[in-house]
Amino acid sequence: MKPAQLPAGSVVAVVVTRHRNELLAESLAALSKQTHPIAHLIVVDNGPDQPAEAVVDSCDLPSTWIPSWTNLGGAGGFALGMLHALAMGADWIWLGDDDGLPADESTLATLVDLAERRRLAAVSPTVADKARPDRLAFPVRRGLTWHRFRAELAADVKHGADDELLPGIAALMNGALFRASTLAVVGVPDLRLFVRGDEVEVHRRLVRSGLPFGTSLRAAYLHPAGGDDDKPMLGGRLHARDPDDPVKRYYTYRNRGFLVSQPGMRKVGALEVPRFAWYFLVTKRNPREFMQWAQLVRQGRAERFRRP
Repeated sequence: MKPAQLPAGSVVAVVVTRHRNELLAESLAALSKQTHPIAHLIVVDNGPDQPAEAVVDSCDLPSTWIPSWTNLGGAGGFALGMLHALAMGADWIWLGDDDGLPADESTLATLVDLAERRRLAAVSPTVADKARPDRLAFPVRRGLTWHRFRAELAADVKHGADDELLPGIAALMNGALFRASTLAVVGVPDLRLFVRGDEVEVHRRLVRSGLPFGTSLRAAYLHPAGGDDDKPMLGGRLHARDPDDPVKRYYTYRNRGFLVSQPGMRKVGALEVPRFAWYFLVTKRNPREFMQWAQLVRQGRAERFRRP
């Protein structure tokens, strides 16, 4: 049967999951309570050996469960879900991870209102710590200052002319809302990155596109706090990303090598070698790990996207 095209202005939510059904159920329950209607829910399941189909079916939203027997990672999972949403005729696409959820029932309504009034190509909510919603899940740098609390970020922004939008910065896989037309300009996440860095790469494309986007200071999305992978150096004045898990380390460094070789990020890449040389050789005193880091970065620069 030929599926009907979605009505104009429709929002399609896209969530990627793998083996986290309890968290997924919590996330989908929050989506189903949004005051702004969600026309359809798409869940891409990277682990159908422990299927999330029952969780998706029990959600009080029209939904599609897409099992992928090939683990596409976050990058491929979101790409698949976003393309499916476009094929359905969505005008807006709302992204979410299975361990995150909107902070309240008005999150989507706030994002849609802001995007329409300010003609934004994409807008994300402020990503708050799920355990402590007054804190940011991921620190945000403004100039040379790192903000770790939502109040600090809001106070900093209010010194300027805008008290509702932080322009040019967005956490794209944690509650970001995209216009469908935006994806025709910036594309979908790069399947080759699998995990780690795929969000940064789409953010890079958004910046280079010149399209207006940013973070809403009046909408929030809850997510477990990050930062465990960032290890201090120089007395805590700087940090180096050094995951303890070897698989995460592989993708983090390989993908970073690719990212910093791309237009718009090459100046950042020039600073990576002295920073990580100091971290591994001086702070950690581990030349072997520095050589592993350098090898993986070179692999990413050469676009050798092999699985470990």
